[in-house]
Amino acid sequence: MADTVMMPKLGFDMKEGTLVRWVKQVNDPVNVGDVIAEIETDKATVEVEAYASGILRKWLVNENTIVEVGAPIAIIGTADEPIEGGSAPATPSAPASAAPATSTPQAAAPKAANGHTSSAPAPAPVSDEGYPGGVKASPVARRMAEEKGINLAQVAGTGPGGRVIKRDIEGFAPGVDAPAAPTVAPAPTQAAAPTFGTAPTGGDIEEIPLTRMRKIVGERTQASFQFVPHFFVTSEIDMGPAMALRKQLNAGLTDEQKITVNDLVVKAAALALREFPNLNTHFYGDKLVRHKRINVGIAVAVENGLINVVCKDADRRTLTDMSVKNKEMIAGAREGKVKPDDVEGATFTVSNLGAYDVEHFLAIINPPEAAILAVGSALEVPIVENGEIKIGVRMKATVSVDHRVSDGAEGAQYLQRVKELLENPMRLLI
Repeated sequence: MADTVMMPKLGFDMKEGTLVRWVKQVNDPVNVGDVIAEIETDKATVEVEAYASGILRKWLVNENTIVEVGAPIAIIGTADEPIEGGSAPATPSAPASAAPATSTPQAAAPKAANGHTSSAPAPAPVSDEGYPGGVKASPVARRMAEEKGINLAQVAGTGPGGRVIKRDIEGFAPGVDAPAAPTVAPAPTQAAAPTFGTAPTGGDIEEIPLTRMRKIVGERTQASFQFVPHFFVTSEIDMGPAMALRKQLNAGLTDEQKITVNDLVVKAAALALREFPNLNTHFYGDKLVRHKRINVGIAVAVENGLINVVCKDADRRTLTDMSVKNKEMIAGAREGKVKPDDVEGATFTVSNLGAYDVEHFLAIINPPEAAILAVGSALEVPIVENGEIKIGVRMKATVSVDHRVSDGAEGAQYLQRVKELLENPMRLLI
């Protein structure tokens, strides 16, 4: 039986992505785990792997096509298996929507701002709410518009659902009036972000347009901090025993297997979640969803933003296995190429700025998650022990918690358990 490959969902708020390249061609043999295509999201280029073996019988979308999450993109089957709709062409044609065409009579083709008449049927009205600037546009089109200084609101989209796509930017002529864009009323409780006046101009300043990723990070963190009632609990952890154990373990490991401080923190955070499953919960307005698996997201700094990779079943993995996989995912994120499984399914997040000589910071929760753990550097500091001043290794950790899900006492007890595990690190090996 033929298997249909779907557009993966990479993050709770991902709505669509752009299929930028087919790695496998029609009629190519495919094995489980083979990369068959690359898609571009807000933050990275993601490799789509095959989850079945056989022959790539059909492309359901072509390159440079915007595809909604969950939409079919390809069919894998046997060589002689009948496939509904016949075989797709072996070379890409003009971009087409993954959605089937309707037989509903359409209005006359609209005149685009670039002077060309669109041959595509008039799309059904779709709300632009939730898209940056209230304008539907592909990641490629947004990047091109930023580079050319084009206001997307002035460009008529000819893509699926009225989206602005690459060809619209290429053919856009400044000064030609575009159809008025529909306005979307803001949510009643959403206050408009202040602009702080008119930006200055002149030879002594440099104007730098916001990148697509920077805009997305800003919008999501603003929404989280505005609508999620955060509370913060901080504790100082004696990292001397953990650092000593790490040194002892790494002495017998290869470079690929060597355990990092972050691996120890992720393991401790995951084991503590076993005892405080309420913090491994997601908030969905009128209900809570408690996860049975503990998948810890790891915040990774990338160019112009950040991306979370996910350590699956972190409470059950050995430190060496975790270390190898985490290094692989983090390297992929920094190179701009990740696998869907590497960024999906986080139930809790750890953000570690220790490598940047940061003593203490507060992290913003990544909704719908209920909490995030922020850790700073493990530093040698003077401490008082039994009335004597000594040198110790201390690390500050702060848990940010959604007050709609939990309360201060539980947040404090969770952090206390993380502290106990790191101060008695042999428990991380059990």
